[in-house]
Amino acid sequence: MKNVKIFTASSSATATLECAGHVLISGSYGGEYNAYNAAKLGARAIILNDAGVGIDNAGINGIDYLDRVNVAAATADAMTCHIADADNMLKEGIISHVNSTARKLGCLPGQTVSECAELMKAAPICTADLPPISGGKRHTPTITQGGRSIVYIDAAPMLEPEDEGSIVITGSHAALFRGQPDNVININVFAIFFSDAGVGKNNAGILRLAELDKRGIISAAVSVSSARIGHALEIYNNGIISHVNKTSIEIGAKPNMMLKEFVKLLV
Repeated sequence: MKNVKIFTASSSATATLECAGHVLISGSYGGEYNAYNAAKLGARAIILNDAGVGIDNAGINGIDYLDRVNVAAATADAMTCHIADADNMLKEGIISHVNSTARKLGCLPGQTVSECAELMKAAPICTADLPPISGGKRHTPTITQGGRSIVYIDAAPMLEPEDEGSIVITGSHAALFRGQPDNVININVFAIFFSDAGVGKNNAGILRLAELDKRGIISAAVSVSSARIGHALEIYNNGIISHVNKTSIEIGAKPNMMLKEFVKLLV
C-alpha cells in the first residue's frame, strides 16, 4: 500500500511512535507482552520472533492475542534468523506462524519475512481497545537468609537501580540487541537468569551469557521447553538449565539442573 512503510526495532519496548500506521518487525519473542507493546504504538501489523515456540506456545501466543482485535501478526522461525535483531529477521527470516487476520491478507508460513511484511501493508489499522495481559510484571522479591534479594521480573528492561547485587530471574531471552553488546543489564547484579528462547540461529538466543562473563556476573538460561518465556516465576519454579556461562560453572551450574536448585547454591 502506498506510503505504508516497514519499520524494524530490536524489541517491542524500544519501537518508537513513528511505527504508528506502518508494519513493525520486532526482534521480541511473540508472547502477549510484546504483542501488546507493539500494538499499543498503533502499528497496523506486526512480525515477532517465535523464540522456539516453547511450552504452552508461549513464544507465539501473542499473535492469537492480536487476532482478538483484528491486528495482523506473524512470527519468524528463530532457527532462520536472529532473535532481538529485526534487521536480520527482515533479511533472513522465514515465517513460522500467522494469525487468521494475517492469513486473510495472504500471509502464510514458509514465506520470507520480507514477503509477509509487504502483504501486511494492506492491513487495516486497529481502533479497538487492547485487552489486558497477564505478563510484563515485577513480582514480590524474596529475601534470603543471607540477606540477598531474589528479584523476579518478566522482562529484563524492568531492572531498577535497587536490584544491584541481587539474584535476578527474568522472563526474557538472553539475546543481545542486534547481536551487539548493549546496556539492557545496566547494573551489576550478583546473578541473572533467562529463557534460552530456543537458542536459535547462530546461538542468538543465548549470546548475552558470554557477555556477562566479562563482568563476572553469574548467568544461565533455561530451556524454553521447560518454562514459559516471559514468565519469571515459572522460569524460577520450573526452569531446567540448558546453557551456562563460565562464571556460573565455577559456582556449580550445569545443564539439566533445575534453576531453583542452582539458586539454592547461591544463597
